[in-house]
Amino acid sequence: MGLISGLLTLPLAPVRGTVWLAERIQEQAEEELYDESSIRAGLLELEHAREGGDVDERELAEAEDALIERLMVIRGLAGEETDGGIE
Repeated sequence: MGLISGLLTLPLAPVRGTVWLAERIQEQAEEELYDESSIRAGLLELEHAREGGDVDERELAEAEDALIERLMVIRGLAGEETDGGIE
């Protein structure tokens, strides 16, 4: 980057820094969202809640379905169901 273009784009430096930070936060969130060990831990927590009777059975089923769906996405099973169809 040349001296003049560097000076002209200097006011945009905070915006570039914010965008960079937002991208790193998004990457971290996606890693946590699709981390198989965190999904398994969530399923274990749901099982403990079911045994303790702390949560409604419907809420447990919804949370369990969401975790299993995330696990299927990680393993690539969700896309295989839609890719094999007739167009």
